Amino acid sequence: MMDINPTEVAQAVTPGDSNVSAASALIGDPSKFGRVDQDGTVYVLTPSGEKAVGSYPGKSSEEALAYFVRKFEAVASEVALLAARIKSGAMVPSDASEAVVKLRDTVANLNGVGDLATLAASVDQIPNLIEDHRAAYQERKDIESAVREAKRAASLIVKEKLVAEAESLALSESWKATSERLKVLLDEWKAAPRLDKTTDTELWKRFSSSRNKFDKRRRTHFAALESVQHEVAAKKEEIVKQAEALATSKEWLPTAHKFKELMDAWKASGRGKQNVDAKLWGRFKAAQDQFFAAKNSDLDKRQVTMAANLAKREELIVKIEEILPITDLQSAKKNFRALMEQWQKIGMTERSKKAALDTRLSRVEDEIHTLTEEQNRRTDPTAIARANDVVQGLVDAIAGYEAQAAKAEAAGNTSKAKTAREAAEARKVWLAEAQKGLADFKSN
Repeated sequence: MMDINPTEVAQAVTPGDSNVSAASALIGDPSKFGRVDQDGTVYVLTPSGEKAVGSYPGKSSEEALAYFVRKFEAVASEVALLAARIKSGAMVPSDASEAVVKLRDTVANLNGVGDLATLAASVDQIPNLIEDHRAAYQERKDIESAVREAKRAASLIVKEKLVAEAESLALSESWKATSERLKVLLDEWKAAPRLDKTTDTELWKRFSSSRNKFDKRRRTHFAALESVQHEVAAKKEEIVKQAEALATSKEWLPTAHKFKELMDAWKASGRGKQNVDAKLWGRFKAAQDQFFAAKNSDLDKRQVTMAANLAKREELIVKIEEILPITDLQSAKKNFRALMEQWQKIGMTERSKKAALDTRLSRVEDEIHTLTEEQNRRTDPTAIARANDVVQGLVDAIAGYEAQAAKAEAAGNTSKAKTAREAAEARKVWLAEAQKGLADFKSN
């Protein structure tokens, strides 16, 4: 009979290795531990004699024996696996003791072919193995505990870092970038190992609170932004409607000014939602382009006409300037009126070129106006009457001063006589000027 201990059994097979038989360490040649009778009954050899373990009808003796050998091997593998787990420290000693009790019962009632005595002895040696490796189990538990603590510490660092970053982003206004970053942080949180319930809950509250704070601010911001965008869209819709109403206008100058005002209003209305702004701008620009295309087309046509009108004005201005210098005001005015009738009938002329002609025209017009004003002044009855009154007043004053002088001389008061004559002489100078002005009135 083979002498084998649990350690050797454990070394005979490793967990999950289906190609190595644990019983090979206990059996060797199956015929040493069992046989098949002529009637097909299979017997196992034990220290106390043969024991019938069953039969395998319809099979050969070799197949029947092999069947019961495999049953032995299965239990032997359980013994080996239990021994290996105890030796590695992977099994709780109390659980191993319970497994030994079950294996003893299994081996005692095993209907299999193999060294049952040695297998039973191997099971009986496992309790000693348990005691021998109790320290290994505790060491393994200590290592596992240390690993768990290290993982917890690492996870705590990771989660505290995630919480700190989330809290730093709570007041951010980089809405898109921060939203994306918080999603990444949430994924990293989910991927991080769990901590104890209390610590995990406390950190999660801080993390979640920061995310909620940012999200609430973001939703408030975009709600306000949406309200503003609605207002902007309404303003721009009204601007677009006005532009579309002007698209077919033929009043070129005032409409062009109106389009400028609408463009200024568009810029002042602010920025709206991008896609809405784009659609409204497309309509506004289409209306504007339609108007200015028609305006430019009309201008091209008018360029030819304006060139011809310019030639007419340049020819006519020469005739108007020939009125100067004016020797006969009435004739000049009559001639000017006739030429101006022709001037007014000439159509539109390019503004920049017409300005110089208007300046030349104004010189003639101003001269006629000045002479007319002078003529009116000289023929004004009221003005003539005022001139006569001035002349008569001076004549009377001179006569009065001369009378005073004569009276003073007669009285021997030469000083008073001198003063009176000086006053008379001064007024004679004034009288000459007044008479000259009166003569100008009378000459007209």
